[in-house]
Amino acid sequence: MFDTAMLLLTRRLDAAIAGILQVIGADAEADRAWMFEYDADHLRFRNTHEWSRGGVGSFVQDLQHVPVTMIGWLHQRLVLGQAVMVNDIEALPRSAGALRAEFIRQNNKSVLSVPVFHDGRLVACIGFDAVEAPRRWSVEIADLFHCADLIAAARYGRSSIALGGEDSRAAYPALIYLRRAHGILGTPLTEIVGLRSSKDYTEVWLVDGAMVLDPRPLTQWLGLIPPGWFVRIHRTAVVNHQFVREVVRRSSGAWQLRLHDYEDHWPVSRAGRAELRAHLGI
Repeated sequence: MFDTAMLLLTRRLDAAIAGILQVIGADAEADRAWMFEYDADHLRFRNTHEWSRGGVGSFVQDLQHVPVTMIGWLHQRLVLGQAVMVNDIEALPRSAGALRAEFIRQNNKSVLSVPVFHDGRLVACIGFDAVEAPRRWSVEIADLFHCADLIAAARYGRSSIALGGEDSRAAYPALIYLRRAHGILGTPLTEIVGLRSSKDYTEVWLVDGAMVLDPRPLTQWLGLIPPGWFVRIHRTAVVNHQFVREVVRRSSGAWQLRLHDYEDHWPVSRAGRAELRAHLGI
């Protein structure tokens, strides 16, 4: 744990946490070590730091502003101060279905999660993933709890200012990470014009005219976007009401929207009209 303390004393906070994850992850023979943080209300969480062994996929950009309900089974145990060792992903209960699906997506075989508390409140979680083969960590749990205490003191305590740390309580940037031609890029929610369901995928239409086919279904997107900005105009479509340029009412009674600078019109279902009226004041 001397290395952990030295990293916190000699590096900027985010770099120190990244270094800590690398050290403890390698020592524990994990394939991935990570940290996620909760928002102030425990309604959403986001990945903040991650180390992964060479050749092992990284997912730090994927889980941003995610509803805590997705990890509800895990969260119930973390808030009680419990370390959670999942040795068999397939054996997770039905109530952990969303969490199990995420573990499978990341190709995890085993996962260890340890809560991070500050002033008696759950603020974050750190842990290990085993990807290449199932693994059981036991003696490492105590070390991980100690790391959690040091990180909590530096990141959330008064001493974080003296250490030159960043403001950990600043508002989360409203970014969604999308896989685009030049890699995974953080995209501001204000640049998303609309979303369309495409079977198990979602078409993400952007202000620059690009369309990104995202692997997350529309139902998952509904939990990521703020309802005050976005309106569900159809069971297969959601739009950012700030980009509505015109509501076209056909003689047939059908409604369509002209969005931003797009040529195509987006249809509005009968069920979507009431919410659209409320947002646009029509």
